[in-house]
Amino acid sequence: MIGTVLCYVLLPAVRLLQALRDGFSTCQKNVLLAKSPSTQIEGVFAATTGRSVPEEQEALLQQWLEEEVGNLPASESVPAARKVSVTLTSAWLEGSELLMTSLSDLNTSPEVTQCADQQLSELNTLASSKLQDHAVAELARLPAEETVTVAGSAPWAAVVPQTHHPTAGCDGINVEVLNDDPAVLAWSLACDAVPPVLPAQPIQDAVPFYPVPTEVPYHEILWRDWEDLSVQPCVVEQVSKNTSLFEFRVMSYNILAQDLVEQGLDLYVHCHPDILSWNYRLPNLLQEIQHWDPDVLCLQEVQENHYWEQLEPSFKEMGFECFYKRRTGTKTDGCAVCYKHSRFQLISLSPVEYFRPGLDILNRDNVGLVLLLQPVLPEDLGLKAVSPLCVANTHVLFNPRRGDIKLAQVALLLAEIDKIARTTEGSYYPVILCGDLNSVPDSPLYKFIRNGELSYHGMPAWKVSGQEDFSQQLYPRKLLAPLWPSSLGVTDKCQYVTLCQQKKPGRREYSRDFLLQFRFCDVACERPPQLVLLEGVTDAKPVASAREHSAVTAVLKRHNSLSFVGKQCLFVCRCSGVIQHSLNLTSVYSHFLPHRGRPEVTTMPMGLGATVDYIFYSAEPVESKAGRRLYKDGTLKLLGRLSLLSEDVLLMANGLPNPFCSSDHLCLLASFGLEISS
Repeated sequence: MIGTVLCYVLLPAVRLLQALRDGFSTCQKNVLLAKSPSTQIEGVFAATTGRSVPEEQEALLQQWLEEEVGNLPASESVPAARKVSVTLTSAWLEGSELLMTSLSDLNTSPEVTQCADQQLSELNTLASSKLQDHAVAELARLPAEETVTVAGSAPWAAVVPQTHHPTAGCDGINVEVLNDDPAVLAWSLACDAVPPVLPAQPIQDAVPFYPVPTEVPYHEILWRDWEDLSVQPCVVEQVSKNTSLFEFRVMSYNILAQDLVEQGLDLYVHCHPDILSWNYRLPNLLQEIQHWDPDVLCLQEVQENHYWEQLEPSFKEMGFECFYKRRTGTKTDGCAVCYKHSRFQLISLSPVEYFRPGLDILNRDNVGLVLLLQPVLPEDLGLKAVSPLCVANTHVLFNPRRGDIKLAQVALLLAEIDKIARTTEGSYYPVILCGDLNSVPDSPLYKFIRNGELSYHGMPAWKVSGQEDFSQQLYPRKLLAPLWPSSLGVTDKCQYVTLCQQKKPGRREYSRDFLLQFRFCDVACERPPQLVLLEGVTDAKPVASAREHSAVTAVLKRHNSLSFVGKQCLFVCRCSGVIQHSLNLTSVYSHFLPHRGRPEVTTMPMGLGATVDYIFYSAEPVESKAGRRLYKDGTLKLLGRLSLLSEDVLLMANGLPNPFCSSDHLCLLASFGLEISS
């Protein structure tokens, strides 16, 4: 009978202690996942770790120990019971004080506060209850409270997956990876996991970041769906049953150079320092790239020493052939293009440097890479052929005020693509243009790439990229024609002058019919003073009728190559202030998420989402509506893409970077198909 009573007394006490320990651990994780500057987190832990128990709590603890331990049998260990109680009470005080201190400046979820109140009530119940002698002895035998180690740990420990699922189609990378890295484990888990659809969270202007609930892992919040576009009717109609495709994947990724992180720490105050270290970010980035398994990889902000020492060896083990171009000047990062040597062979490589000494329009150190690749077909296809593919990668100047420089850099890159991708017949091989263009959708720079034409004369320079609004500036810099000097060797059609069709010698600048339209203009009807006077020959002045005079005036106003100076009509060749290109490029992404009713974002500086990263590809123009060119797939077909995220979803994950995504940009991924011909 006594044993039965003791079981009923002992069992609730053990369960209560276990629940109290689990609740404390959960609250600690919730606190650590809340948005808090690194200095605040470290300061709170430093303060609570070495802090003594307050006097009131210590007195209550001492009274409880004296009352309960005094009833222990002589065989039981009093120091053991005191150790367990001190550990428990210290941990609870540490957790509750940490909770109150860390969340005093935050919008805390009600679950965290409820957890703290529940712990307080449970502790009071435990302290006031009169346990039997054997119950206290059993509590003393329980394992000591687990200590939450702060030094060397990170605030994302709550997202460590508790199960290890095999990763389908992903082999382990041959680099030194931390096996307990939660983000790496989450990437492996994300291969098979299908997370539920998360409800949209309202955005509050006063709170730039949201704490992440412990029960929702990062890989579920940041889940990105694969959109299969090959089943759409427009694609099915263009691909006949007898047409086979060479399918491949292209990824564009700004991986955030570590030097730029350390130079701009103010941009990442929302991040814990541990997730900004390169030792943490490198395996995370490699695991993400290997998870999506692209055939062509275009990277921006690749630090030079990291590329040669770590990235290139790792990529080669994955089967990539790599090429790198560092930025000019003193910059330590650059662009890289990698491709699977089992899928492509290199035809030509052209690094592009935008810096031109003495030109203000091209005085920055950005670079690009243009490759011409030949797809490798399986041997069983026999006498089949597929078109070469031109792949370009670049990182354009960031400065929002210098849109003129951005436009000149893009024009120079398009001229290089025009040279590499042009066939002997004058057409173009399929082109894929990747990069961080530091311009938002529907900005003039974006429209220039997509529509093939831009009238820039008189446009404010800040307006080109659309990143920020400087319309209140009194004297903004404006774009004037010509945008770059003729010494650059690039025409206003973004082609190298040396590659343009040479004019035949003696060819007239203007046709006879064109010149006859100006036979009654003022300068033609005025006798030059040095002209020898010959009666009946040079003394006659043409007289035009009113109808002919008005027709000539209309022609002069309509034509851009003529300007009026006083009463004279001077044949002065002028630049029209319009630049063009002939590559017919369209974007892989639509830049809007219809199911969420929000725009897509590819980066999130200072808590503000924006789209600046793109994958453009060659297509066939169909028509133009309201100045917007419409396309359909041609030889190169878009088969699928990895969906992007909206700003509110990234806010739920504390922005970028975070423990799951180790860059301040999201990767872009698209699947293409090239028609295989006989």
